[in-house]
Amino acid sequence: MKIDLHSHTYYSDGALSPKELIDRAHNMQVDVLAITDHDTTAALPEALAYQAEQKRSMRIIPGIEFSTRWHGFDIHILGLNVDYQNAVFQQRVAQQGERRELRARQMAEKLAKAGIEDVYQQAKTLAGPGQLTRSHFARVLVKRNAVKDFEQAFKRYLGKGKRAFVTPAWPEISEAVEWIKEAGGEAVLAHPARYDITTKWLKRLLNDFTEAGGQGMEVSHPQLAADTRKLLGEYAKDYGLRASVGSDFHFPGRWTELGKNLSLADDLVPIWQHWNLA
Repeated sequence: MKIDLHSHTYYSDGALSPKELIDRAHNMQVDVLAITDHDTTAALPEALAYQAEQKRSMRIIPGIEFSTRWHGFDIHILGLNVDYQNAVFQQRVAQQGERRELRARQMAEKLAKAGIEDVYQQAKTLAGPGQLTRSHFARVLVKRNAVKDFEQAFKRYLGKGKRAFVTPAWPEISEAVEWIKEAGGEAVLAHPARYDITTKWLKRLLNDFTEAGGQGMEVSHPQLAADTRKLLGEYAKDYGLRASVGSDFHFPGRWTELGKNLSLADDLVPIWQHWNLA
């Protein structure tokens, strides 16, 4: 069974519509797919309805990727198998959207002070129906030739400590975990190897996440080196967390693909252990 529990659509910073994502997952022979857009569940009704029309079976796991703040770092928490239609849960999701909107306007103001005006509306147009993210701002900067590429957009303007960076008012990890669990879901620490923190701080993060009630952590994605994958698996066991896998798919590319290279070691307990995937 091919399982991928981390993917994005154009409702956040992905490139594909929900229908296009479903079609691609079918082409890649994925059996279980979680759709985990940043701070929104807007793609889920469309994705679930479209999958219901397909001849090939595939289980769609309703999910989300919450942005949180921890000791000055942006930490992402996946909510898997959430009751996304729960009214209280949707109120909390709406709050995240409001935080994103405020941050976007503040970034646009800082860019204007740096001599790059009227970025907000262009970024909003690029985002379409989705959440407005720094990636949309980066695309505008590249399009305007203010920078040569995405990397330079973040290094010069949008990255932490740069001219247009705005410290986000994200909730604490414990809040996001609580939201997910109250909606019947399971809280999973997303891509722990990607945070710019030392091993000591990663262990501290895992400890705090576990104490907050977190249930799992990602230990496998396509770009992960074998030794890092093994180390994360050991951490999952050390902290009593179940193991999750996900491509963190945003768009077709050379280095990432739905369902690609997402194996788990036999001694790890999968996050889906008690799910009914039949």
